[in-house]
Amino acid sequence: MRWVTVLLAASIVGVCANADDAPAGDAALYQVQDGSKVDPKTLMGWKTWRALACERCHGAEQEGLVGPSLVNSLKVLSKEDFHTVIMNGRPEKGMPPFSTSDMVNKNWEGLYAYLKGRSDGKIQPGRLAPIE
Repeated sequence: MRWVTVLLAASIVGVCANADDAPAGDAALYQVQDGSKVDPKTLMGWKTWRALACERCHGAEQEGLVGPSLVNSLKVLSKEDFHTVIMNGRPEKGMPPFSTSDMVNKNWEGLYAYLKGRSDGKIQPGRLAPIE
């Protein structure tokens, strides 16, 4: 049984060594190529970010302005905690709730994936395009 685990681990290392843009965390969370081409779910997350004008508070590169740096926050914020914050907001800190937004309800996981990719340093700031 131990040799199966070693073989599986070696296979994963081999795949990741050949995939220069593989996500640092959960490999199924997002896909990115060349820093600016992403899977459809992550692309919709980015479009949600843009449509809601989140950069007004969190900065164009998620570096933080009035609101905190999401590049830093997503290093420690779990997916569940992200969902709670995006839905309920943090009114005492100026973050509005987005639970009534149809776009957020449909795309919050893609938004999390986009921000996690930015936090991991795999997704570059700026315009994104679909993986061809």
